[in-house]
Amino acid sequence: MFGALINYEQKEQTITLHYEKQSVQIQVLTNQIINVFVPFRTADHRSKAIEGNKECPTAYKLHRTEDGLVLTTDSLICKIYDNFLIDFYNADGVLLCADYRGKRIPRFTLQESFIAFIKQEGHEVDTAGSRDYPVQCVKQLEKGDCIYGLGDKTGVLNKRYYEYENWNSDIPDPHEDSFKSLYKSIPFFITLKENGVYGIFYDNTFKSYFNFGKENDAYYSFGSDDGNLDYYFIGGNSMPEIVTNYTYLTGRMPLPQKWTLGYHQSRWGYDSEETFRDLAAKFKEHRIPCDALHFDIDYMERYKVFTWNKERFTDAHTLLSDLKKQGIKAVTIIDPGVKVEEGYPMYEEGIKEGYFAKTEDGSVYVNAVWPGDAVYPDFGDPDVRKWWGEHLNFYTDLGVGGIWNDMNEPASFNGPLPNDVIFTDEDKASTHGEMHNVYGHNMAKATYEGLKKLTGKRPFIITRACYSGSQKYTTAWTGDNQSLWTHLRMAIPQQCNLGLSGMSFVGTDIGGFGADTTPELLVRWIEAGCFSPLFRNHCAKGSMNQEPWLFGDEVLAIYRKYVELRYTLLPYFYDLCRECEQTGLPVIRPLVLHYENDTRVRNLNDEFLVGEHLLIAPVVEQGAVKRMVYLPEGVWYDYWTHEAYQGRQYYLVDAPLDKCPIFVKAGTILPKAPVQMYVGETPNPPLILEVYPGTGTYKHYQDNGEDFAYRNGEYNEYLFRTEGKGEVKITKVHEGYAEYPEIIVNHINK
Repeated sequence: MFGALINYEQKEQTITLHYEKQSVQIQVLTNQIINVFVPFRTADHRSKAIEGNKECPTAYKLHRTEDGLVLTTDSLICKIYDNFLIDFYNADGVLLCADYRGKRIPRFTLQESFIAFIKQEGHEVDTAGSRDYPVQCVKQLEKGDCIYGLGDKTGVLNKRYYEYENWNSDIPDPHEDSFKSLYKSIPFFITLKENGVYGIFYDNTFKSYFNFGKENDAYYSFGSDDGNLDYYFIGGNSMPEIVTNYTYLTGRMPLPQKWTLGYHQSRWGYDSEETFRDLAAKFKEHRIPCDALHFDIDYMERYKVFTWNKERFTDAHTLLSDLKKQGIKAVTIIDPGVKVEEGYPMYEEGIKEGYFAKTEDGSVYVNAVWPGDAVYPDFGDPDVRKWWGEHLNFYTDLGVGGIWNDMNEPASFNGPLPNDVIFTDEDKASTHGEMHNVYGHNMAKATYEGLKKLTGKRPFIITRACYSGSQKYTTAWTGDNQSLWTHLRMAIPQQCNLGLSGMSFVGTDIGGFGADTTPELLVRWIEAGCFSPLFRNHCAKGSMNQEPWLFGDEVLAIYRKYVELRYTLLPYFYDLCRECEQTGLPVIRPLVLHYENDTRVRNLNDEFLVGEHLLIAPVVEQGAVKRMVYLPEGVWYDYWTHEAYQGRQYYLVDAPLDKCPIFVKAGTILPKAPVQMYVGETPNPPLILEVYPGTGTYKHYQDNGEDFAYRNGEYNEYLFRTEGKGEVKITKVHEGYAEYPEIIVNHINK
């Protein structure tokens, strides 16, 4: 479609190529990141994910050959041909990624007569045939290629042979492996090859499509309904380097407040002041640590955002103050839909200022969500984000500790928003078709900027919908799961792929949101969920309550055990958050991230790493009291028994109801803390180092856990090192905060 290459021109690190039918651009951002840009719709990128200039001064070479151009950096070789075909190689000349040259041939097609027959039966038909989109790219697939990423799409870890769509969707049905879309649109994926690895970030906010070899295992494709062909080829020597480079481009999770890593309790149906006071008392009575209680839509007056129901909550300020004295913070839900109601300040202000999305004829667009007829703030407009953020003082003045953004796909009850509804893209008019997938992203940005300005603390925000780069502003959860064993199993690849996609602070609704949990399922979920960065039990009105004391003494004791385990490991989780801010590497990691050359972990769906040092193999099958565990290379120690295991082998291990198999890598220095009922109960507790046999180093971080003073140097950083005899050498690498009163060293198996 491009024709022959006629000529080209260079301007610093951007090369403009003129083909017979289209001019295109190649931009060298770094040695390992190259942007490919075809301006089908606009002449500029207008990225929502990438903020600021990410171009670094980079030396590169460009020369013409008989059949095209060759661009070379220290890390990549890019060969460019007629019809804008591009192949990428590493510095050694090994082919990483090539445009597909052949004819697209679906692996199978359905006869028209059969399609008509099954449609008669009322079934939907997926022909899985060759599909062309207005904007698209087709790349070669090779035997052994594995594909990871795309956020929290359902199904397995490795996305090879599956197809997906990016269109943020509120789907109430139980999530299945066959779902093509869910709440989030993160158009980034990593291809792991037998002899290399690379990432692609397709920065296009329109509805987009990814077919990873389902159509034909000789190629994969990505495309969209509109917009530009705008993708970033991301190189690196390993999967961690790809993640680091991608998050350099789109941003990294900022260090959270420490309490946000504690336990959170929630339910749609906690609808009165008495309920919350009783909950706080029950957690104390049963000695279960808790840092946050979440207020779902029941706290509002007729589901109107920025209101409080004064009949059921007579004095919200006193309630939240009393909870805070017990160490419990309030997190309140906010939906974007603003109720259509005269006299309601949020509605009338927004109407007056023109802050809501409009129809093509200029009238305010109305749909319906929880409050009934509702209008949608136009978060793509900087003035609207500022207005929304300033109104958050309604919550901060009451003492709310965090904001939970829901229904921000945006969801609607009277059918989907038409694609021609008018929204704003920063400084120009746009449409819902272009802005839909970034609606939740822009709402999170508004919330983050508002809370940061109002409180000076690190904002705590949870979102259901997001786009690439949302990790700069918000945490996320996987949405409305169900109390099903299949959903517990799915939680592992979902969170692992979210982490690979830049979203590190994530979690699932422990116990399941919809349907009714069982004692066994709740236990197995808390055993796995206590390792999720976002550690929240949440369920729906109309389903069984999921407070652990309702399930008998055995469940209560096991539940307490794993919540306490989480609190002892908080120094380790906090260190991993610091590492994420610096490198982009997530807290929860698939084994393939660190053992990519081990083919046995490339499709491993039921184990994960927490950092590099802990391997978690939760039980995800009903009735199981043993499970098969694969341990990668090295020596690993059973966390509970301290028994040593040699890696690169499978083991059948005991897993009674109260045991989640946990393994610690040899040489680990694991930072821990005494159990507290909430973060900060003891202002400066001692640090406990659990030292495992072997040689190792560990970097530990310490600050006040609340504000941004650490960015001005108010933190401590320690380097712990084990040497020949297992003794720990402690070096303070940076000093700027109060020291620990004591550092206790406990040797394992010494």
